[in-house]
Amino acid sequence: MLRRHFFLISALAVLILMVVAGGLKLASAKGKGPGGASGGAAAAQGGGARGAGRSGGGRGGMGGPAPVSVDVIQPRGFTDELEVLGVAKGRQSVTLTAAATQLVDRVRFADGQWVPRGAVLVELRNTEQDAGAVQAQARLVQAKRAYDRYKTLGEQGYAAKSAIDQYEAAWRSAEADVMAAKARQNDRTIRAPFAGVVGLSDVAPGALVNPGAPIVTLDDLSAMRVDFQVPERYLAQISEGQAITAKVDAYPGETINGRIAKLDTRVDERTRALTARAEFPNPSRRLKPGMMVRVGVARGVRTSPSVQESAVSVQGEAAFVYVLHTVGNRTTAEQRPVVTGLRQGGFVEIREGAKAGEEVVADGLNKVQPGQPVRVLGARAAPTGRRPAA
Repeated sequence: MLRRHFFLISALAVLILMVVAGGLKLASAKGKGPGGASGGAAAAQGGGARGAGRSGGGRGGMGGPAPVSVDVIQPRGFTDELEVLGVAKGRQSVTLTAAATQLVDRVRFADGQWVPRGAVLVELRNTEQDAGAVQAQARLVQAKRAYDRYKTLGEQGYAAKSAIDQYEAAWRSAEADVMAAKARQNDRTIRAPFAGVVGLSDVAPGALVNPGAPIVTLDDLSAMRVDFQVPERYLAQISEGQAITAKVDAYPGETINGRIAKLDTRVDERTRALTARAEFPNPSRRLKPGMMVRVGVARGVRTSPSVQESAVSVQGEAAFVYVLHTVGNRTTAEQRPVVTGLRQGGFVEIREGAKAGEEVVADGLNKVQPGQPVRVLGARAAPTGRRPAA
């Protein structure tokens, strides 16, 4: 009973404290109401004043004209080229193989060595072939002696003509056997069919080689050949002996000069293209067979207005330049769309949208807005066709 009264008294005390605290808080809020409103209004007015100050600063805070350098659109020659891809090959290239199954007896070359024509590269074991050649030679000697003896007897009238013919046929057959034996001997000796450089090989003495299995590659690297396809519509613009250029990824920035050595006699009916063979001198052997080569065939030179690549801004599929206009002491930049053409030597061909003699922003395009005042850095050249201001 006493415990129940104790909990009721505690709850009542807590409720009285909450009512007193709420009343004190309400009285405090009523006392600060007018001042708080005034403070809020003042703060709002001060904030508005500061915001107006920032807004005004934004409208007048462009920081002055943007500093830029200037380029003048000028005529320049552009070479219209047909660029095609091809694969480099040696003037002569071959993969040497064995003509018979046999063990390797000797290897007479080193990897990457230059060898003359006819040089012995690999010798296969030929013990049996040597014996066969000696045996065939002995039969030939015997057959020749028999034929000579019967021929003499026939001249003296002691031998029939048919017997003489029979011994002559045996002699001729023995000669053929000797030639066949020597051919089998030569099959065991692999020689260089032309002068060139041998590649890497894993063949060693004692290895067993089979017919058709590659032994080593041989390439004539004194000049490189590149076969490429020329579309039929360009056939009137190419000819044998025509100078061409080539570029490879291994030597960026370098241009290799060559010529069209041969043109195929037929146009491919499926691709409507003709195969052309180009030759490029390779005295230093820097070009290697198998390299991807970009061949450029000149189709003519034309003169067009041009500007530096840095002066052209590309946005998606559109291109723009900023043309300068000067009125008094104020120079502004006009954003103008242009149609570009070839890009060569750091310059861009301008086909439409701007003309020679106009001044454009050369760099710093990311700092320039359309119609924005600009400040030209450095000496300003007089555009072609216009006189500098007095």
